[in-house]
Amino acid sequence: MVTIKIVQRKKKLSDGLYPIFLRITKDRESKYYKTPFSSSESEWIPSTGTFSRKKENYLQYNRLLNNFRERAYKIVTDLEIENPDYTIQDFDRHYRITFNPEMNDVFAFFDEIVQEMTFAGRIGNAKSYKDTKTSIQIFHKFKKLTFKEVNPTFLAKYDAFLRSRGGTDGGIGVKMRALRALFNKAIERGVIKEGLYPFKTYKISNLRGKGFKRALDFEEILQIINLDLTDYPHLTNTKNYFVFSFYTRGMNFADMTRLEWKDIQGNVIYYTRSKTKGNFSIAITPPVQTILDYYHTFGNGNKYVFPILFREDYTPTQLADRKHKMLSSYNNELKELAKLCGITKNVSSYVARHSFANCLKQKGIATDVISESLGHQNLTVTQAYLKELDTRIVDRAIEVLL
Repeated sequence: MVTIKIVQRKKKLSDGLYPIFLRITKDRESKYYKTPFSSSESEWIPSTGTFSRKKENYLQYNRLLNNFRERAYKIVTDLEIENPDYTIQDFDRHYRITFNPEMNDVFAFFDEIVQEMTFAGRIGNAKSYKDTKTSIQIFHKFKKLTFKEVNPTFLAKYDAFLRSRGGTDGGIGVKMRALRALFNKAIERGVIKEGLYPFKTYKISNLRGKGFKRALDFEEILQIINLDLTDYPHLTNTKNYFVFSFYTRGMNFADMTRLEWKDIQGNVIYYTRSKTKGNFSIAITPPVQTILDYYHTFGNGNKYVFPILFREDYTPTQLADRKHKMLSSYNNELKELAKLCGITKNVSSYVARHSFANCLKQKGIATDVISESLGHQNLTVTQAYLKELDTRIVDRAIEVLL
């Protein structure tokens, strides 16, 4: 049984009046929803939940209050049709979707998600959402943006706006995926209805595969491995990190940063990939063992394998800042390392993973084995991944026609 009533709360406001609320009661549990109205005690009739004649414009205000009741009754009717066992929490979600403009504001919801992710220590994700919000605000030029306004036309215009400012498919994809994830969260939490989802028409998948992934061949990898750093000792860690990443199936920098000595058991490294949450167990090869031995001697002496994190009590924000600073330094030094080897390709931290897959492909390893080693969920992902790597195998195949 549901009871819907307009009531005057007894907590007096600063102007001496009492606020008017919509009250919903179900299964002995009540929720209150603020209306724009307030009144004195003499201006209110508790039995009918209406303003008395003493209230200025009482007829108009009572009609507006009746609209609140009718909206609430409509939600109750829809819920009873959908699910007779609905709870007051279900009503609350539907009410806020329809009638709470703050909850329906894209920018306000962005702020809520950023705050949650920051609190959870997911600083990188929080930054991605925050950057996307800022970008959309520059494009939109208004303080508020409803989910309903973000339709396929809006997305197409936003896409064009980003391109006019030099945006690439990769950069645009990052922002669009953040916005799509925001929509998914809003639908999941009942902030908006699924019918407002605009990404069935605007396809982010059209942005994929247009960039060209750079990978080193095995000869170039060997150049890095065999490079004498006697005159360049400041590049020792950079070389070690890259070679370690290559021989651990492309372990990314974030996972190397947090790798602990306890993750090494016997001749195997166990870790969970932060990006996909996939679990890996990697046999330690001689090049990896050499690097581990080096850091047993020259490491920081703390729980981490690599001398990237100097403390064990970083806050999530400090950890993200430290990782960002060290990754930037690592990428800059990788370019210096590549130059010393005569490698003209743009080498960055992720090239180790691309190169690992590319070298397996060069050696004739089956795609399903490469897929397993990379931790891909299916062969389609791996096939698309390999398609964008080094084309020299195909080039050599064409030579038979010459």
